[in-house]
Amino acid sequence: MRKRLFLLFPFAACFFLLVPVEGQHPVPPGVRDADKQSNSPIDPPAKFKQKPVDPTALKQEADELAKLSAAIPGQLDQVSQGQMPKDLADQLKRIEKLVKHLRSEVAP
Repeated sequence: MRKRLFLLFPFAACFFLLVPVEGQHPVPPGVRDADKQSNSPIDPPAKFKQKPVDPTALKQEADELAKLSAAIPGQLDQVSQGQMPKDLADQLKRIEKLVKHLRSEVAP
């Protein structure tokens, strides 16, 4: 019995020396500030004002898009014959730009 107590004492002493007591270690300064901020109320999301849609500008862009897209099949026929129209790439870029703009104006 005495031998068991003799062996138990060093283990108990090591345990109490190695286990830190709460409150002994200093708290880093940022932790207290973070705790205060984590409990603060959250601001509501910002509301963005949508610009009013200008129907005449949309109509002009749609007309330009229709005109440009109508010319593409004829130019592609030239490409199949080995001729490359010099403004084909520019027209395709303009079509892309018009489509993106119209989509952003019309889509919710």
